[in-house]
Amino acid sequence: MHEKLSLQDRIDRLEAIEEIKQLKARYCRYVDTKDWVGFASLFTEDLVIDFGESTSNPRTREEFVASAARHFEKNSSIHQVHVGEVQIIDDTHARAIWPMYDLVEKTSDDSEYISHTGWGHYTEEYRKVDGRWLCSRTQLTRLKRVALGN
Repeated sequence: MHEKLSLQDRIDRLEAIEEIKQLKARYCRYVDTKDWVGFASLFTEDLVIDFGESTSNPRTREEFVASAARHFEKNSSIHQVHVGEVQIIDDTHARAIWPMYDLVEKTSDDSEYISHTGWGHYTEEYRKVDGRWLCSRTQLTRLKRVALGN
């Protein structure tokens, strides 16, 4: 049987869920507006990245941000996430699954990026650090990816 949570515990969980939703919304906006400092601020220092499709295979937060900047700086992108399933594990740990859509179009002749659109899921873990929720693990799993004519 589940222990009944107090009103304050329920409010705290709802606040945590909302903070995590806001974090993921900023993720999409920072990538699309190419705000790499803001983007880096969303992740823990020990971020774990699992993007199987990545050609650069980043292993650290810094490599992940640099890779995103390299891929998107000379291209136009639209990243969207939809209603996420956010689970608060405890006061400092959470996880979520976000249905996602992206469109990336090559806008520069010197870009080697292949224009595409895709659908899938981000599966992520979060940790509260110094009072802020941050992403500590991110995985992208594609259901479908369609290369577009460049």
